[in-house]
Amino acid sequence: MIKILLFAHLAEQAGAQSIHMEEEKTTTDRIRQFLKETYNLQGTDRAMIAVNEVYKRGNSEVKSGDTVAFIPPVSGG
Repeated sequence: MIKILLFAHLAEQAGAQSIHMEEEKTTTDRIRQFLKETYNLQGTDRAMIAVNEVYKRGNSEVKSGDTVAFIPPVSGG
């Protein structure tokens, strides 16, 4: 099982801060697609991704037991 953490407007749109995905092995791109299809979260393309608290760029492998965080851009002043 993979734990997915959502922050800011992504959590609000999904109605949850944490989601579980029943996969043994997948990729960050497939998780993005899962979030788009299941929760209609289109903002994941602009979000930073961290796997086990380490920021990742591009498509990365994810395995059962990992935590994947989607952190949208923050603005303000």
